[in-house]
Amino acid sequence: MHSPPDQHSSTGAFSHEFVVGETTIDENGHVNNVVYVQWMQDVAILHSADCGGTAATHALGCSWIVRNHQIDYLAPAFAGEGVIAITWVVDFRKVRSLRKYAFLRKRDNKVLARGQTEWVFVDQSSGRPRPIPREVSCLYPLLPDYRP
Repeated sequence: MHSPPDQHSSTGAFSHEFVVGETTIDENGHVNNVVYVQWMQDVAILHSADCGGTAATHALGCSWIVRNHQIDYLAPAFAGEGVIAITWVVDFRKVRSLRKYAFLRKRDNKVLARGQTEWVFVDQSSGRPRPIPREVSCLYPLLPDYRP
C-alpha cells in the first residue's frame, strides 16, 4: 500500500489511498480475494498507529489478534487502479472490538468490497484476552452506524 498521507474524514473514519500493484493480481486478472484480508490488516494497523492506539497498546504490554474476518466482494479491482481503504471502529466490548472496512475505487467511488474484523485485546506475555482499558478505547471514535 503506497499512498498519499492518511486522512480522517469528518465522520471520524480513517482513510488510506493506494494504487493496486501487479503482484496482487490473480489468474482471473483482478485482485485476488486474499489480498483484501491483507489490506484490511494494513489499514487497521495504519489507523491504530495514527490515532495513538498502537503506542498505548504496546505500553500496556498488549496486542490485538484477529478472532474472525468477514468480507463481501462486490466488484473487481485491477492493477493500476487507485483504491481508497476506509476503516472505522464500531464498538468495544469487554475484550473484543469490531472494526469495519470499505474499499472504494477512487475514480468513481464504486464500492469494491466491504468487510469486518473482530479483534481481541490480549496480554502479550500470557497470550490471554485482557479487558480493553479506557486509555486505549478512548483513542478511537466509535462509529456504529457509519457506512461510506
